[in-house]
Order: sequence, then C-alpha cells, then structure tokens
Amino acid sequence: MKPNAAAYSQRLIKGQAPTYERLQARLAEDGSPQGPEPIAVHCGWGRLLIGHTFPDPASLALELLNEQPGERDIALYVAAPQQILGIDPQQLFLDPSDTLRLWFSDYRPATRVFRGFRIRRVQSEADWHAVNLLYQGRGMLPVDVERLTPRHQGGPVYWLAEDEDSGAVIGSVMGLNHQKAFHDPENGCSLWCLAVDPQCTRPGVGEVLVRHLVEHFMSRGLSYLDLSVLHDNRQAKSLYAKLGFRALTTFAIKHKNGINQPLFLGPGPQAGFNPYARIIVEEAHRRGIDVQVDDADAGLFTLSHGGRRVRCRESLSDLTSAISMTLCQDKSLTHKVLKAAGLKLPAQQLAGSADDNLEFLDEHQRVVVKPLDGEQGQGVAVDLRTIEEVQQAIETARQFDSRVLLESFHEGLDLRILVIGFDVVAAAIRRPAEVIGDGQHSIRALIQAQSRRRQAATDGESKIPLDGETERTLKAAGYDYDSILPRGQTLAVRRTANLHTGGCLEDVTAILHPTLVDAAVRAARALDIPMVGLDLMVPAADQPEYVFIEANERAGLANHEPQPTAEKFVDLLFPHSQPTA
Repeated sequence: MKPNAAAYSQRLIKGQAPTYERLQARLAEDGSPQGPEPIAVHCGWGRLLIGHTFPDPASLALELLNEQPGERDIALYVAAPQQILGIDPQQLFLDPSDTLRLWFSDYRPATRVFRGFRIRRVQSEADWHAVNLLYQGRGMLPVDVERLTPRHQGGPVYWLAEDEDSGAVIGSVMGLNHQKAFHDPENGCSLWCLAVDPQCTRPGVGEVLVRHLVEHFMSRGLSYLDLSVLHDNRQAKSLYAKLGFRALTTFAIKHKNGINQPLFLGPGPQAGFNPYARIIVEEAHRRGIDVQVDDADAGLFTLSHGGRRVRCRESLSDLTSAISMTLCQDKSLTHKVLKAAGLKLPAQQLAGSADDNLEFLDEHQRVVVKPLDGEQGQGVAVDLRTIEEVQQAIETARQFDSRVLLESFHEGLDLRILVIGFDVVAAAIRRPAEVIGDGQHSIRALIQAQSRRRQAATDGESKIPLDGETERTLKAAGYDYDSILPRGQTLAVRRTANLHTGGCLEDVTAILHPTLVDAAVRAARALDIPMVGLDLMVPAADQPEYVFIEANERAGLANHEPQPTAEKFVDLLFPHSQPTA
C-alpha cells in the first residue's frame, strides 16, 4: 500500500461487514492494484476462496464447484451470496455458521494462568500425525501437508497444545494472516480448526490456544481476528464472548458434499436424544431414511425406508431376538453360552452365604462383584481382596439386582469390541476415570472439575460419581477426597472403565490381534446377535491373550471415532440405503 493511504478509523468500521464493494474501495483509495488472479489458500483439508478477489459471482461459483473429492472448500467474505447460490442452488449452499470478530483494541489478556501444557508450532511428521489423529477423532478432516499453501505464499500456520507430562497432543488450531494471504486492506487474520481432545484432563486448553493465536497476530501488527462457529454451539460461543468477540454480518458459501451434509440437511428429528441414539438418527437422516421419534428420553425411535420398518432403542433393534437379548442381560447365561463355544472366561458363581463367598475368595484371592442383570457399570466392584469388601459390594450390587455374581479378577486392560453383522467394526481400550494433580486443589475438587469436563464432552452421559467405589479406589492408593495430589501426578479414581462413570476410550481397531477378532466374531455367533458390544480383559490389544467379561446387547456406538460405527449399523438395518461409490 502507498504510505499516504487514507487511514480508516477502527471506531467507524467496527461491526460493519467486509463487503466486496468496501474492500474494492479501499484498494482503489490507497492505489493498490487488483490482483491478477483470484486467491485460494489451501489449508490441507480444502481451500479458503477469498471472495472479494474474484472478479464476478460466476467465477467464484465455478471455483467452488471444482472442489476436489474428500476436501472442503469455503468461499469467504461473499458480498452477494444470492448471486452465487443462484448459479447452482442444487450444489451450493449458505453456511449456517456465525462469523465472529475480535478487534485487538478490545482484547484483554488472561487473568488466570492454565498450567500443565505448552503451545508450539506443528513442525515434524510426528506432530502432523498426532494432530490428524486429534482432528479425525473430532470428526474433522485431516491435514494433507503436501497440499498446504506454503507460508511464504500466504499459507496458514498450525499450532498444537502439548501435555508437559505425557507429551501427548491435546489440542490444535490454525491461523491465517490475511495481510500475507491476500493483502487484506483491513489488516486482519482468522482462526480455523480449533480442536481439543475430549479426553483431555487439563482445563483451559481451548482458551489458551485462542489467546495464543490472538497475541501472536497482535505482535505482527494486525488489527482483528475472525472465526466461524456453528450457530448452535453455545459452549464455544460463550468462550468467544468472554474473550470479546462480536458477531459480524458476513457470509460464507460451501459446496454440498458428504462431509458437510449436516449443515445443509438441517438437524433432523434428534432433539432430546442422548448421544447413543443421536448418532444413529443423524446417519439415518443423512441417507434420507424416515425417522419417527417414539420416546426421545428413552432413546426409542422407528426408522422406515423402502417399505422396511425397524424400531430401535439406541443400538438395540428389532433384528435382535428376545433370546439373544436375554443371553446378554443374564450374565450367568452369557458365561455358559460363551464357555460352550470354547472361549476363555473367568471363574463365576452366584453370591451365596458368607461361607460360600469366603470359599470363592480364598480360591481366587481377588474377586469381582456385579449384579447379574446390570448395565453402565452400576453396582460393579472390582479387585476385592477381603471378605468384608466382598460382602459390602454384594449389598451394593443388590440395589440393582437381587441376584449377584462373583467372578475371579483378571489383571489387564478393559477392551470393548463392537461386532455388527458378525464383523468387527471398532475396538477400543477403555480407561478408568483419572485426574491430574495441580498441588493446590483437593482430589474431590479435581474429580468434580474432571467430571464437569466429561459431562460437557458427552452431553451429560459421562460423569465421575463420588460414591463408595471411588472412595475405596482412593483409599487403596493411599488417598482420600481431601488429599492434595502433587502437581503433574496422575491418579485413577475408579477401577472400572465404564464411560458412564467417567472412563474414556482409546481406539485400537487398527492393531487388534487376529485372535481377538476371531474370538469376538465367535462370541457374536454363539449369542446369535447381529449387533453386540463385547468386553474383554487383555494384556494389550495387539496380543492374543484374553478373558471374556460380558456382552452388551445395547452397546453405545458413540465415542468410537474415527470408526464408522453408526454407518455400519444403518447398513445392517437398511442394506439398500448404502451410498454408492
């Protein structure tokens, strides 16, 4: 720009939309020539098409329609969206997200310091692999580094948040300097691809990533930062409002594809469903399958397509027979059927008199107590070593079922395998709830904070109960609720790894040992059940040793990203609805 270019007052332009006409006027006023070519910045997952650099609506629409398969292009700062949509309304749509802007003159530094992680640029191949695993786990597109526009040509910069203790990547964000990318006359920048690991136990990762990007671009002399957020993402919008972002009236246009279908199809009949029902309903809605809501609170719905009608309660459907359902619910029957199939199981017996229970404990030394018919880890106590613990656990389990089982305890990792249509679709190690000490807060406070984060990440489905089992786990580790855990120390606060009691999943589908795959399929066939979640104890997912624990006829399909659990389930129900290649 020329040194005598007219200075714009921020006070006058705040809140105004960045329109084609105003940006062109700025370019003309300070003598900047119109660029010879329209600008498209490749971000590794798709291109950002800078709307005001295209000479007319037709050229911008044509570039959107040239989107490459598997990518997601976005046309930004579009002055007249109706003209572009009118060119091909069947293929293009108006993005329903809100654009928010933070003027750096409004920014206030943080007053709270979040510890336990560091922010740095993505640099190595290992960094990109970790970031892409995070993005895929959040349902986002991975970054193809080979396609990124180089930084010296105005390309983006990716940053990551790294846990100081484990070295794990727990968050990432992308920033784009508009001045370098397209000589922005308003001297701005933008934020994209903010993601935080939902299993992360560190508070404040998302806020710190946003603040880091803001302060980085402020140090470069820029004036504002824009970002896009789904209009109904209240949690994110609350954070941005706290940081000083304001709504901006501008438009973005996208090309209709399988990646962004939820944005142009609308939300569908999913209000009130829990995540385990919602993931199925969303997939059915995406395929044009009719969804009838029977009881949202109970997760009951009916799917209809091509003359076929299937009623479901989450992943339990009409395809599962009453006999198969009974074999899963009654854990003693599960044990008998799987044992008859030649599979490996723990020793088991019904709880009886104190003498009978003591005899079982003496034989096996370490015992598990569980209700005969139960779910979500309710009433389950593991690794009991004294008769007093066993008897107390039996009384607790009887609150959920009068019939209580004793099982031999087996050390190892808790593995969940999902089998749909007698094929293994997903496998994950389930880890018990844990907290990380900060040297200041009590274990009770750490549990409550982590529980709030788990509830937010799972729509209220996962939380850590402050009950006798948690207290017993703490006591075995030499702590109680009022103890102060040293900074950086990780402590498991539950012994069972159920998601409903604060556990988390680590996808291991790609490394699952063939022996475990075979055992899971044999178990599903022995139970004659088309969709089942099987729980095993294993030393590692890539080793052949295992012991079956139980089978779940209504296993949760959510939280197994990036595995296509809902897609495979709907394929099972409606084979003819599968998208054509």
